[in-house]
Amino acid sequence: MNRLVMRPLDPTTRKQFLASLAKAGAGVGVLGATLGLPRPMVAAGESPAAPPPKPDLAAAKGLTQAVARFVVGTDYAKLPAEVIELGKKSILDGLGLALAGSRAKSGAIVEKYLSTLGLAAGAGTVIGTALRLPVRFAAFANGVAIHADDFDDTQLSSAPDRVYGLLTHPTVPVLPGALAQAEADNRGGRDLLLAYHLGVEVECKIAEAIHPRHYQAGFHSTGTCGPFGGAVALAKLRGLDANGVCRALGVAGAQSSGLRENFGTMTKPFQAGHAAEGGVLAADLAALGWTAAEDILEAARGFFSAAGGGFDPALIVGKLGEPWVFQNPGISIKPHPSGSLTHPGMTEMARLVRENRLRPEQIERVEAGTNHNMPNALIHHQPKTELQAKFSMEFCLAALIATGGKAGLAEFTDEFVNRPDIQELMRRVHFYVNPEAEAAGYDKMTTIIEIVLKDGRKITGRADFGKGSPQSPMSYDEVADKFRGCAEYARWPQDRAERIVNLVRKLETLTSVRELTALLGKGS
Repeated sequence: MNRLVMRPLDPTTRKQFLASLAKAGAGVGVLGATLGLPRPMVAAGESPAAPPPKPDLAAAKGLTQAVARFVVGTDYAKLPAEVIELGKKSILDGLGLALAGSRAKSGAIVEKYLSTLGLAAGAGTVIGTALRLPVRFAAFANGVAIHADDFDDTQLSSAPDRVYGLLTHPTVPVLPGALAQAEADNRGGRDLLLAYHLGVEVECKIAEAIHPRHYQAGFHSTGTCGPFGGAVALAKLRGLDANGVCRALGVAGAQSSGLRENFGTMTKPFQAGHAAEGGVLAADLAALGWTAAEDILEAARGFFSAAGGGFDPALIVGKLGEPWVFQNPGISIKPHPSGSLTHPGMTEMARLVRENRLRPEQIERVEAGTNHNMPNALIHHQPKTELQAKFSMEFCLAALIATGGKAGLAEFTDEFVNRPDIQELMRRVHFYVNPEAEAAGYDKMTTIIEIVLKDGRKITGRADFGKGSPQSPMSYDEVADKFRGCAEYARWPQDRAERIVNLVRKLETLTSVRELTALLGKGS
């Protein structure tokens, strides 16, 4: 079986490698466990990396209340025009992914499960189906669907130790509940946009601030941080005051959950759908007067401390909307239905394959080197299912080689993954930790590729960012093309798809989001 290749480091490189980790604040013990290395992972005479500093709790006092005041005090006029336009791309992207995800195996199971609950008909459209459910359950179904293909947008990091691309999928915990509630209440496009942006902003700043240990130890941050964003969006639409928002955040904290061991299974999108549902439930209970801790974020036994072992107040205190996360560091929209950590390598491999007209039979082996956080998430090295393949650098690069540079929904199927030629080609891809990529910092997803041909030639490339990132963004029209591909995959009528594209482009002008949701459900 093909396995992760760990190249031995010479003493000088090893010392530099450990020093870079210490500077970034990554615990040596955590890294050793991550990579399966023996302890202690320090050379004679070297000291292990110091533990992360304790957060300045005085600086963070009243943080949850400050978040609530930001939510209550922000109206649509305070959203920068740039943020509104960037948000529309992610919203359109999310709607397309919900259509595509409704056809996933998990979609059929979700629909069957919900049919057993005896739910009364509700106002929330379950995208891609004829179901209309109460807001909470529509949010769950649409959240699972958006994340089913792991094709949804990703939050970027602004600090080298905060692990670029390993924070949250920002849209999936927020949009499903906000859209369903706006539909139920017959709200306009501006109300939806405001609630969406507030939810994404709070969710992402929480994910940015928590200590990287949270993700590295195995928490799935979309599932853990996502309920806070969903709760904020619903609290805004429900018109809760600051105390109500605090209580909603407290309930959201009680629903924070998700483990990365579930990557490559249906439970990963379940965790995203649960976050969307949890945000609705949190706001519903808070609106009824339900009590909860009103300092859930910063308390000594609160979210940051319990789930992350700490946080950096400087990354959230006074930073909400200053700048908005869509402005800086930005949100990345995926070009391929796989884990975002594969995308710089895939972008570069696709370029190399096309420019050199490479064919599988020419290739002896491929070396793909990254920082240590990437194999910590891309855990499937000889996948057998399409869900595992989404977290396999070996598969993603092999697929591009086999197809001449394509890797879309058609390639991420069990049948394609298990083709004998694809399984054999994956064994020629060696995925390892590269000191140069490690030294580049975790705010990048540096991937260094070396293709060794059977005639002895070598072709090399490097990418820090993939297509769809703020460094190489998709335009609205490019996102619309991705949406059309998802709609076609879902066998959605083309005329409806075009109307959705045009409505989202002018979303702020809609007097009722029902004009949009009417195009997203069957039989409407």
